Amino acid sequence: MRTTLPFNNPALPAVVDTALSRVRNLGILAHVDAGKTTATERILFATGATHKRGEVHDGTTVTDFDPQERDRGITIFAAAVSCAWDGHRINLIDTPGHVDFADEVERALRVLDGAVAVFDAVAGVEPQSEAVWRQADRHGVPRLAFVNKLDRAGADLDAAVDSIRARLHTVPLVVQLPIGAEEHFAGVVDLVALRALTWPDPVSGLHVEEIPHELRDEALRRRRLLEEAVAELHPRALDEFCADGRLGDQSLAAALRDLTCTGEGVVVLCGSAYRNRGIEPLLDAVVSYLPSPLDVPPARAMSARTSRDGASGDGASGDGASGDAGEDDGVVERAADPGAPLAALVFKVAQSPTGRLTFLRLYAGTLRKGDSVLDAGTGRTERVGRILRVQADRHADVETAVAGDIVAVIGPKAARAGATLCAPGAPLLLEPPGTAEPVVSVAVEPVRGSDSERLTGLLARLAEEDPSLSVRTDPETGQTVLSGMGELHLEVAVEKLRRVDALELRVGRPQVGYRETVLRGVSGVVFRHVKQDGGSGQFAQVVLDVEPLTTQPGRHGAGDDFVFASTVTGGRVPQEWIRAVEVGCREALAEGPLGGHRVTGVKVTLTDGATHVKDSSDLAFRTAGRLALRQALRSCTMVLLEPVAEVAVTVPEEAVGAVLGDLAARRGRISDQTTRGATSTVSATVPLAELFGYATRLRSRTQGRGTFTARPAGFAPA
Repeated sequence: MRTTLPFNNPALPAVVDTALSRVRNLGILAHVDAGKTTATERILFATGATHKRGEVHDGTTVTDFDPQERDRGITIFAAAVSCAWDGHRINLIDTPGHVDFADEVERALRVLDGAVAVFDAVAGVEPQSEAVWRQADRHGVPRLAFVNKLDRAGADLDAAVDSIRARLHTVPLVVQLPIGAEEHFAGVVDLVALRALTWPDPVSGLHVEEIPHELRDEALRRRRLLEEAVAELHPRALDEFCADGRLGDQSLAAALRDLTCTGEGVVVLCGSAYRNRGIEPLLDAVVSYLPSPLDVPPARAMSARTSRDGASGDGASGDGASGDAGEDDGVVERAADPGAPLAALVFKVAQSPTGRLTFLRLYAGTLRKGDSVLDAGTGRTERVGRILRVQADRHADVETAVAGDIVAVIGPKAARAGATLCAPGAPLLLEPPGTAEPVVSVAVEPVRGSDSERLTGLLARLAEEDPSLSVRTDPETGQTVLSGMGELHLEVAVEKLRRVDALELRVGRPQVGYRETVLRGVSGVVFRHVKQDGGSGQFAQVVLDVEPLTTQPGRHGAGDDFVFASTVTGGRVPQEWIRAVEVGCREALAEGPLGGHRVTGVKVTLTDGATHVKDSSDLAFRTAGRLALRQALRSCTMVLLEPVAEVAVTVPEEAVGAVLGDLAARRGRISDQTTRGATSTVSATVPLAELFGYATRLRSRTQGRGTFTARPAGFAPA
């Protein structure tokens, strides 16, 4: 018997019929070229959101709408779209796969309730796949896995699943069996409902059939393995499995949902997005296994008043939120309730022909057109002029948005990514997404001197739209320096200025951002700050010990890499001035003694001090802390650190020798080499400064057949 769409798996658990329970906030994650955007386009086509399948190679995709994305054939900017499937609304964000745009992924993951990780059936888990998986782990985002490109030569579902198990350290729960292999891939066997799903041709769509006779035994064997794996992880499933010797379809599906939501296992599906095979069951898995906004824990935030009272003004957090109040009475929780006070997080800012778009995830409350909202970090009140349901570069006006929604608004003038917009009468601060520190810089200047002021404004707008970009003026040369996450990141930013803003620029060679750290510290550094120039004077005396941190400093995306402690007793330095000493020490870390680079991986201990009854003050001790640490660092044994990257180079086997020699010449340290078929993958750690221009060199050494990926791996001694 054959049926055609609409398709829905009757074995999957029913969903409560309420509006919020039928919302899925979903991200598509993957390594570059694994097929994220193609999968997104097929989802939009299958749900009726588009009437023609967009193709990356033709430049006709919905989510890759930026001219640079279409020219380069990669996703650069996270794009939000909405579609409907089986009575559910899916808010979907297609994220970049290139490592230079990992911060776009970070901001998207902060506001998502679930994700689909796409893997190449030939390559398995690739370096950036692993990186985005770890990002999702940090945010606790439940995931499904979709093994794509099963129609390619060399595709192997079992090998891809083994790589998921080995490299991602999770339990893959494979719910499908491919029908056919490589160019003969025609469909899948659904191991939950025990039926075959085939796509004979693009016109007739999905067919539901009996399992082919030759695959029946293998399907039953794999269904048994799936039941055993689920029973090992799920207590109720284990009870049923022990009592009946098997799991019913409903019990198996319910357990798969629980394991997905808790992150104890990951459901694995497969298909070929390019050939439009496997998309409908993937959508069914999204609505059945991934959580709705009601299923995720309440959003935790810090009371805005508590945060401001505790703020020190040292710039450690741009909006005053630390994500952990330290005291229960400083933390508030907001469940996904449309009737609660408004709580929304800004995760993206973009310019469009319609105005400045501020993208929001609403965690609680209801937002109406014309409402006034509070930017809790700045205390500024903003008015919402329009609310837009976003479809990539197209928008539709709506009157209201409720908890669980992802929308864009027009009206707020100053809210930046990471800001909390909330009800003026109930201020709070949601934890913002993290921002990695830039590692590559270029000098930019306009060809025409009259464009200098315009360049300053455009660079400020770029940094507002992409917080992983930073702009500064070099105090020695007076040059404007643009810093980002990689060579491609900066190329895209500069090209945007040239193409969109029609600005003629001169760009200097990329420079990497070095750091300095302490190799051997010093103890008992005494510094006395005395200033008498009429009126109230300044007096502060501090004694510092400086030592290296035992943890590896400078890890990409790590925390502060600076620890301050105090062992002062007897009230020789009052507590409030100890805090001022810490602030001064943090200021001193901005310039190290070797080359003026930022200092990292340092522990400073205040061991003693002295005060004056009249002249001691917060400012005096802040100044003393800064100058004392500068003096101490000049006495320490310092070492220069340079950023390094983990590189994976995939080349034909006959080119491995040349690639190994080239990596060695670039000061690379080889960590692994694997061979699969006629290709080999070499893994190495290489200084970032040595990777500029490597793509061109690799192509010339491998006749254009070699590829490589790189991701930041922290800092190492230069």
